[in-house]
Amino acid sequence: MSRNYSCGNYQIEVIEDSLYALNSVDNVRQYDEIYLDEDSYTVFGIRVLRDNLKVKSAIIGSNQGATTLHDTAMVIEDDRLVICCSDSIFSLSIPSLSLLWRTRADFFTCFEIFQHKDCYIIHGELTISMIDRNGHILWQHGGRDIFTTVDGRDDFTITNDYILATDWNNEKYKFDFNGNIIKGCSLEIT
Repeated sequence: MSRNYSCGNYQIEVIEDSLYALNSVDNVRQYDEIYLDEDSYTVFGIRVLRDNLKVKSAIIGSNQGATTLHDTAMVIEDDRLVICCSDSIFSLSIPSLSLLWRTRADFFTCFEIFQHKDCYIIHGELTISMIDRNGHILWQHGGRDIFTTVDGRDDFTITNDYILATDWNNEKYKFDFNGNIIKGCSLEIT
């Protein structure tokens, strides 16, 4: 699976490259920069192109839960790509794909990332987090169960006023953007 994006004069291609093995001569693709854990479970290859010519490539990976490629798995800004990869959030500069920072934002899997002002909100499997532009965790909350629902729908919403997360037991958690719990830890929202 791959995703393609535009960023100014550059095109960015992100692919799942689960067959990549560190230090193997049998890899189908080669990368300029390598930011992998040994035995990485989730592995993404990233290429920056200009006029369909490769400028730089990198591979990232981590060894906890599986993150899939989808539109809310990354944020692309003018100067950086910020992407969920297993338990971590990676921030890479554009176009050089230099590693700006890596933050472990969940104990298992980061599902989604959203930009909020100068920060990022992370929908993780076990935690909801906010990290700043430098990768520092500003706040983080867990729930009674994992932050997803049986059908995977309506489990995470960001409004103008709050963040709403639903766990496996359909318990709702409402947070403000400073990380404060609104009206208790678990509540029904109508």
